[in-house]
Amino acid sequence: MISNQLFNEARRTARQVVNARNIGILAPALQKATDPIQQLFLDKLKEYKSKAGSGYKLFEPSPEVQKELKSELEKVTQQYGGNAGVDMTKFPSFKFTDPKIDPINMEK
Repeated sequence: MISNQLFNEARRTARQVVNARNIGILAPALQKATDPIQQLFLDKLKEYKSKAGSGYKLFEPSPEVQKELKSELEKVTQQYGGNAGVDMTKFPSFKFTDPKIDPINMEK
């Protein structure tokens, strides 16, 4: 009887904690931005999303940044064995050959 009461109390307390956490996580998502700074931030995020699209390229890079990116990519390509005409995105192919073994104790 006492163990049932303790179990029910523990379950009720756990349920209250879970509900409080869920409300605490969802509360900011359910509210609109009332602060002008927050609203400006949200507007900029929406603008960025509309301009960037779904690509993974740099967002509005300057010519200097593009030149630096190209030089860094060339350095990495050279460092890891990429030359002109080598596809660095392709998984390398390996060719293993069995070594030739001299026969020992072979009957003639």
